[in-house]
Amino acid sequence: MKTINLYSWLLCGLSSCLVHGVDPRLQARASPMKEHFGENPNANQLFAAPPTNGRVIDRSGWRVSCDSEEPGNECYKAIDGNNNTLWHTAWSQSSPRPPHTITLDMGTTYNVNGISVQPRQDNNRNGWIARHEIAVSPDGNNWEIVAVGNWAVDGLMKYANFETRRIRHVRVKALTEINGNAWTSIAELQVYDSGAAPTQYAGVGKWGPTINFPTVPVAGMVDPLSGKITIWSAYAYDNYIGSSYDRVFTSIWDPATNDVQPKIVDDTDHDMFCPGISIDGTGKVIVTGGNSKYKTTLYDFPSQKWTPGPDMKVPRGYQSSATCSDGRVFTIGGSWSGGEIEPKDGEIYDPRTNSWTMLNGAKIAPMLTQDNQGVYRSDNHGWLFGWKNGSVFQAGPSTAMNWYYTDGDGYVQSAGKRTSNRGDDPDSMCGIAVMYDATQGKILAAGGSPSYQYSNAHTGAHIITIGNVGAQPTVKFASNGLWFPRAFGTATVLPNGQTFITGGQSYAIPFEDSTSQLTPEMYDPGQDSFYKQAPNTIPRNYHSISLLMPDARVFNAGGGLCGDCNTNHFDGQIFTPSYLLNNDGSPAARPSITSANVNNGRISIGTNGAVSSASLIRVGTATHTVNTDQRRIPLTLNRQSTTSYTANLPTDPGILLPGYWMLFVMNGNGAPSVAKIINLSQ
Repeated sequence: MKTINLYSWLLCGLSSCLVHGVDPRLQARASPMKEHFGENPNANQLFAAPPTNGRVIDRSGWRVSCDSEEPGNECYKAIDGNNNTLWHTAWSQSSPRPPHTITLDMGTTYNVNGISVQPRQDNNRNGWIARHEIAVSPDGNNWEIVAVGNWAVDGLMKYANFETRRIRHVRVKALTEINGNAWTSIAELQVYDSGAAPTQYAGVGKWGPTINFPTVPVAGMVDPLSGKITIWSAYAYDNYIGSSYDRVFTSIWDPATNDVQPKIVDDTDHDMFCPGISIDGTGKVIVTGGNSKYKTTLYDFPSQKWTPGPDMKVPRGYQSSATCSDGRVFTIGGSWSGGEIEPKDGEIYDPRTNSWTMLNGAKIAPMLTQDNQGVYRSDNHGWLFGWKNGSVFQAGPSTAMNWYYTDGDGYVQSAGKRTSNRGDDPDSMCGIAVMYDATQGKILAAGGSPSYQYSNAHTGAHIITIGNVGAQPTVKFASNGLWFPRAFGTATVLPNGQTFITGGQSYAIPFEDSTSQLTPEMYDPGQDSFYKQAPNTIPRNYHSISLLMPDARVFNAGGGLCGDCNTNHFDGQIFTPSYLLNNDGSPAARPSITSANVNNGRISIGTNGAVSSASLIRVGTATHTVNTDQRRIPLTLNRQSTTSYTANLPTDPGILLPGYWMLFVMNGNGAPSVAKIINLSQ
């Protein structure tokens, strides 16, 4: 039995406890009044991360122009070095509506990777920019949009960080003001030199643009019906400590319009910071625990509504969950939250009865790592895969692997160790695990560190192959391992079966950007090789996410949410894999799906031309390196004509889990289509 002092010591292993001096779960509950986006100017504030290695460029000799200015608040005052002056668009005689632009000519070219906007500092919020667009140009004629989004409603410095461009001109376009007024104002506008030349396209993908959010994307999901991405942080856009436990701050990005809309979800009484996430067999998103340690919230894609669900039997945070072959959702672990109840054995949610059932035989003990901080960390972020007959395979992060059974009272059976001809893979907390070929039961597991923090990450990588339930899986070392050791990295399976791995640190420290890995890599199972990809300049570490978008690009975002540090990344980036690009980096021609229908275990596909391959990828959800929803099924095409194909689907729902899937077809050059959504919900 833990003593209070011992458990408090375990809690203070959390970096936030070291940084802030108090664990969020031990703070007093806040007032029940529900504060909404931007309503409280005195709220705790989160400092955004500046451009990586950025140096403020001397503005001497710059020229500035704008579309509108108020006498006394001319646009040159945005670069005069005085926070007490400001540029303000016209308001006394007329108030032209946005968009408003301010354009800089720096007089010479620089390698630029970001800009900053200081909102006016005179206790007046008129003109604060919300939605915006940042464009750069080498010559003032040819412009490239490098960042878009919606900035937070506070007076702190706003950044737009992006991949390095060699440019002379910068344009800030204000699309909206925080209260919908006609004005735009800026106290100071800075530009940052990256200290390095832009990365030239080398056939290994490219990054951009950046999407700015009014909060840090700690968790996220893809809406299969609209293609939009919803991200969320905690009860407030700028803090997770001192939670009121009754709401969560979200934002919704529409890739079609680049619009970012903030939204408070306060009708489920659930602070969904550090939860478990799974899409159940009916197609609803099931979000569990986190700051609100017992809570369950459901999200329905067709109605776009969040609704409260039943409380879990065990309080949890940092747990993983997985959808089973019968559509139920299994969860286990999660001692980051609710440490007053241990152990965190498994339980299961049934969407048919909208209820949780404790599985007393699904013991957590066999999957614990030997973390330096004990159970508080050792049951976190399980690598869970729903499999046949309602089973769940646990591939890690512990060296030990296990089969979990969800029938009756549940039970657990050892699946041996993650051991190859190179020996045992160590405990790999905050590593990655992806089922890149569900038909063959193939899982790529890589990276991680023996302990959650203050621990060296490793480069180990393994292919785990599972078959019949309860059977020992085979484990093979993958290639020569990762190029770079990574903890807190993320992994995304692509339509062609490759896995994109990005971000992370070589030495795991939450809420820091030290030892960041800025060169992603791609695992190609056909070649059993890892290939370096185009580097990026924005660190993605603890609290970062990645999701496959329906257009076959990768959304990579977040990192931070640490209160008083400056490693908070209020943004996301898009990675475009090389399969969507020509040799010169221009967009490649891609096929399209004109129709898709499923009938009696067979899918019929219409296309606009000849295709050579196809795959299904389950729609993803992500937080804290975990995305148990994503998995890929390669399809064997039967050609009926150059525009008509069929393929047989797996008959076992443990392979083809119920829920939403993205159907991709690839042409002879390997370029994938935009996905057609296939609803296989029960």
